[in-house]
Amino acid sequence: MAVAEEGIPGRVVVVGTGLIGTSIALAMRKRGAEVLLTDRDAASLRMAVELGAGQALPDGAAEEPADLAVLAVPPAAVAVTLLDAQKRGLAKVYTDVASVKALPLAQAAQLGCDLSVFVAGHPLAGRERSGPAAAQDDLFLGRPWALCAPPEAKPEAVEAVTALARACGAEPVTVDAEEHDRAVALVSHGPHVVSAAVAARLTVADDVALGLAGQGVRDVTRIAASDPRLWIGILSANSEPVAEVLEAVATDLAVAASLLRDGSEGAAAHVADLLLRGNAGRARIPGKHGGDQKTYAVVPVMIPDRPGELAMIFQAAGIAGVNIEDVAIEHSPGRPLGVLEISVKPEAAERLAEELRARGWSVPG
Repeated sequence: MAVAEEGIPGRVVVVGTGLIGTSIALAMRKRGAEVLLTDRDAASLRMAVELGAGQALPDGAAEEPADLAVLAVPPAAVAVTLLDAQKRGLAKVYTDVASVKALPLAQAAQLGCDLSVFVAGHPLAGRERSGPAAAQDDLFLGRPWALCAPPEAKPEAVEAVTALARACGAEPVTVDAEEHDRAVALVSHGPHVVSAAVAARLTVADDVALGLAGQGVRDVTRIAASDPRLWIGILSANSEPVAEVLEAVATDLAVAASLLRDGSEGAAAHVADLLLRGNAGRARIPGKHGGDQKTYAVVPVMIPDRPGELAMIFQAAGIAGVNIEDVAIEHSPGRPLGVLEISVKPEAAERLAEELRARGWSVPG
């Protein structure tokens, strides 16, 4: 039997083997925990087991309560899943990972769940892909993990769920459930709908427009590729805060559209105000390691689409003694190459550019 690292739950049950549940299972297995998995979807459960995320929970029941049960189910299913798990005695402590917190907590209280051993949780990490095949044991590394403990929660329950978040590499953040829901409406749920709205415009785009699509539209629409079935559950469970965000965005856009149609110089100045507020809001997003955003220099490199090219460029940066802060690739439609944009500290930009040119890469100067 595996031996878990000190201070983390040694035996964990994960209910739901989608992206988040399987990623948690993989992370806990990496830390030496025994993980038992259960899911109504037999194919999803089988794949998670094959990936090494844990063993299937025998007959859906545990011989003895696990240290912790993680309910990786949609918001609408949290309360009933919690009640069922507690009736079966699956664990000593329970948590969930749904991205909405107030409604599931209220429903759990109405159903009579034991909230003294439940700490609502939300790891703020994910991918556009879903399902166990997309899971990663480092998905939560450095990411916030919201903990919304109800007033009844015992200290040892909070400690267990906090230990889970840390074991997965995340940073636990204690927050009130309603405050959490307002926050994620602004920074996650609302932006997802806005991204989907922009992407929806592309369904009527002609080949000329699509052929001109660059990195900007890819960045804006990236999250629109997520599973609509998952997101309708999230949005329905957090409807009021999300609606408020969307109404505010819609007002800004409606005003901008009206001013652009006006076409006067004064109208353009008002649109510029929206763009400047956008600059200011973007600058407030925390940078690396949660600190203030830093201004980096971008070194563009023409990169052929062939195996090993990125690895060689990263190796060249290491030889030059330059730390890469961030990277992005803009592909050239119809051509086997792209532009790799390497973000580095300003004082290191020229040193990196010289090293790359010396090794044969094209670096616009």
